[in-house]
Amino acid sequence: MLSKATIIEHIQQINRSARYEWLEMFDISALRRYLDHLQHSLEPRNGRSVWVRTGETPAIVAGCGER
Repeated sequence: MLSKATIIEHIQQINRSARYEWLEMFDISALRRYLDHLQHSLEPRNGRSVWVRTGETPAIVAGCGER
């Protein structure tokens, strides 16, 4: 099992703009899901390249700011 710090390091190797301090705010399961998504995005686009969104992550997120 990878530590939170190790998962963050792996994420930063793929997404160099992701700051450690920002990633550190997320729990380890969210970081694992994000790393999995990033790793799948590196695969060539073909019929075998599939990433399935898990049920705990929303497909659409809308802002709820004051109007």
